[in-house]
Amino acid sequence: MANINTITPPSLSLLRSLRFVFLKLIVSSVFLWRERKKSPPPKMTTDWKSVRLFPIPSVIYLIHNNVQFATLMYVDTSTYQIMGNLKIVTTGILFRLFLKKKLSNLQWMAIVLLAVGTTTSQVKGCGEASCDSLFSAPIQGYMLGILSACLSALAGVYTEFLMKKNNDSLYWQNIQLYTFGSIFNMARLVVDDFRGGFEKGPWWQRLFNGYSITTWLVVLNLGSTGLLVSWLMKYADNIVKVYSTSMAMLLTMVLSVFLFSFKPTLQLFLGIIVCMMSLHMYFAPPHMLVDIPPAIKSDPESLVNVPVDRKTDS
Repeated sequence: MANINTITPPSLSLLRSLRFVFLKLIVSSVFLWRERKKSPPPKMTTDWKSVRLFPIPSVIYLIHNNVQFATLMYVDTSTYQIMGNLKIVTTGILFRLFLKKKLSNLQWMAIVLLAVGTTTSQVKGCGEASCDSLFSAPIQGYMLGILSACLSALAGVYTEFLMKKNNDSLYWQNIQLYTFGSIFNMARLVVDDFRGGFEKGPWWQRLFNGYSITTWLVVLNLGSTGLLVSWLMKYADNIVKVYSTSMAMLLTMVLSVFLFSFKPTLQLFLGIIVCMMSLHMYFAPPHMLVDIPPAIKSDPESLVNVPVDRKTDS
């Protein structure tokens, strides 16, 4: 079980999330304002039937935030990080079930390989005590970890559905998402303040406590990343986002070797190789992965007329 003193409480996580949401809301508003000055103006659906769908991702993320905290009550952070790779597979499953996007067998294999590769890169040496903790957590920890992976995938898939259901401006869709996200986060922070008797003061007084130039750069970086993710949701899909996130994590590990004297492990190298294989399998054209007979390439229906020799017993 993780040490409760090392876990970030939901209120602190919500404060951090609220900073990013405020930044993304401001940037999206500026871009929408600039976009509306052009001709023709961007499409903006404002009827209630459309707008009422946008609070749902915020509710899912709010529940996910609390499930994360509950999971870390039962497992240590390294185990939680490894279990988090389940969202790669759950994203593929929900992507198929809810968005009706068909994936080939090779693409399914690639998604599983990506989860295996990222997990391998995060596993420490099997001789270390921390490796044993992966299999020694209570069953509640594993169940909550699976629920967390499902909620994360559900939020991503539903957000993609919202982004692609019409031709509205990306920035208008972002504003709706981030506005409701801010409202739900602030409501939860107010509830936490009342429960704590305002011992640490109201949440808005703690929103930017201890901030420095470095902290602002981190907020700017993560806020920009969130805007890029919304672009991926609109013009690509969740699988591309999953690959981008996984590759960014591996790139961070590689850069840590050169910038922070991080000692690379065999597991890291193996994980990178497996992830590269997965990337090639998912996005490469099928003819680069499988030898297809020339007759099938030119005319797949020609197989209908291929004569078949039938052997009969004399």
